[in-house]
Amino acid sequence: MPKLSPRDIRRKIQGIKNTRRITNAMKVVSAAKLRRAQELLYSSRPYSDKLYELVRDMAAHVDRESHPLLQDRDEKRIDVILVTADRGLAGAFNSNIIRETERFIAQKGERGIDASLILIGRKGYQYFSRRNYKVVKGYDEVFRKEVNFGIAKEVSETVRDRFTKGEVDAVYLVNNEMITRASYKPVIRKFLPFELPEEETLDAHNIYTFEVDEEEFMNRILDLYLNFQLYRAMVESNAAEHFARMVAMDNATKNADDLVKQWTLIFNKARQESITLELIDIVGAAEAMK
Repeated sequence: MPKLSPRDIRRKIQGIKNTRRITNAMKVVSAAKLRRAQELLYSSRPYSDKLYELVRDMAAHVDRESHPLLQDRDEKRIDVILVTADRGLAGAFNSNIIRETERFIAQKGERGIDASLILIGRKGYQYFSRRNYKVVKGYDEVFRKEVNFGIAKEVSETVRDRFTKGEVDAVYLVNNEMITRASYKPVIRKFLPFELPEEETLDAHNIYTFEVDEEEFMNRILDLYLNFQLYRAMVESNAAEHFARMVAMDNATKNADDLVKQWTLIFNKARQESITLELIDIVGAAEAMK
């Protein structure tokens, strides 16, 4: 690396300061978006949980073999719904969930199970569409403003249609999920068929009497459940993305501060060397004139 002059070092320090202003602004923006995303997330969770309890109790009192969305099958073909972000600069947010999805598909492949992908978010679509994976559909610009419920509904209808027609035997959902207000992790869960918990956890007192057609009612409840569970996964991912970007930009800002300090020391040293050399030249010239 060539030795830099004090002027070049000063320019480098100014460039780092400009970068620091950008990363700090992005941190502030992500913090504001995170608060709104968490409000949406924590307001949607109670509804999601109650909807799950309703479907769980109803599914326990109907004939699972007669309903296509409740039938367990031997897995030969599966769909994997992956939720990533549309943008980067969020640390390992996208790379971790993509790596987890690749590992999951590889594990299924070792058992002879063929996997196809439905990708929500530009980063996941860009990664898998350029590699040797089967991509059924891809969506980008999903999280530009608000989480798009229309996309959740469209994806839900797609996987339900593929499952009921027997094109796939199971559907899995992969997304980043907020664990606490300050942590998240990749989560993989079965989306279809609907899985019942252990017998002992079911509420035996919830017995339902249907005044309308039982199958039609179950279809509508399951449609609502699938749509909202996918929407919640997108909301979880959106909140986790803003948290990851806020942390990444905070770290980048701190690193910029450290670099400014380091290059300031280098600048001072280079300036002292330059002054010393100039003094030596002056003294040498004075000596030569004697």
